[in-house]
Amino acid sequence: MHAPDDHESAYAGLLVNDAHWAFGTDFEDPLAGVDTTIPDGVDPAVLARYCLALGDDALVLSHRLTQWCGRAPDLEEDIALANIALDLLGQARLLLTRAAAADPSCVPALPEGSPVPAEDALAYFRDDRDFGNVRMVEVPNGDFAEAIARLLLFSTWRLALFEHLAGSGDAVLAAVAAKGRKELTYHRDFAGRWFLTLAQGTEESRRRLLDALAGLWPLWPELFRTHPVEAAAAAAGVGVDPASVAAEVDAVLGQVFATCGVDRPEAAPLAGVAGRFGRDGAHTEALSLLLAEMQVVARAHPRGQW
Repeated sequence: MHAPDDHESAYAGLLVNDAHWAFGTDFEDPLAGVDTTIPDGVDPAVLARYCLALGDDALVLSHRLTQWCGRAPDLEEDIALANIALDLLGQARLLLTRAAAADPSCVPALPEGSPVPAEDALAYFRDDRDFGNVRMVEVPNGDFAEAIARLLLFSTWRLALFEHLAGSGDAVLAAVAAKGRKELTYHRDFAGRWFLTLAQGTEESRRRLLDALAGLWPLWPELFRTHPVEAAAAAAGVGVDPASVAAEVDAVLGQVFATCGVDRPEAAPLAGVAGRFGRDGAHTEALSLLLAEMQVVARAHPRGQW
């Protein structure tokens, strides 16, 4: 039976080949309609690298969270973690696209004729040394307690950044932060509720939570190290110096720990590599393995179209 003439078939689009990039999720510019003008006095390269750093944090942790699909304790938490991963992936898309618009030279060169959009080129065709994420987000998944502890630490820190970033002199960053802080508030609350549940649950759940927190704690100070790009972005009025939010983040975590009856871990910070950290492109082996998995299909078919 044919569909009525006044209704286009839901499958009609499959018959049209506009040479779309085969591995993307949406082929429209995610910044369409947003003012992408570089603010006066701002170095486009600094703005791009700052956006890449924040975008890489979200992209890598999003990938880690997607690895929980089908493995969480129950269906509700499985869906919640997947939705949090999608929120972070959305932030990553906007930030990587902003980086490319600010400084097109940061986008990797691809084979002639490749339809890969800039956001995907930055996600799939950079090597680990080109990623500027903090190392906490790349640590391989442990148990559910580890996922909760990491999400609590990361979302508390990132929410504080985004609260201040909402006043950025860059229209795109301000818009990303305004939307993102609503998402991050949920992420932090979700993690906080589960942190309390695990801390005051069984002896086993508490042991696992404390072990997870102790394992992540050496990576915690890195989130507040000020990279030169972050300092330059903050000085230009478009970014936030992570050191400036340390006190408010510490206060929030202190409240959570006190409510849960958890002591703050005592552990030495994880050293960098010759003084270099995640923001400098110095990562653990875990990131290389993660990127190999995430990028393999796109790199094998850089001209992939449908």
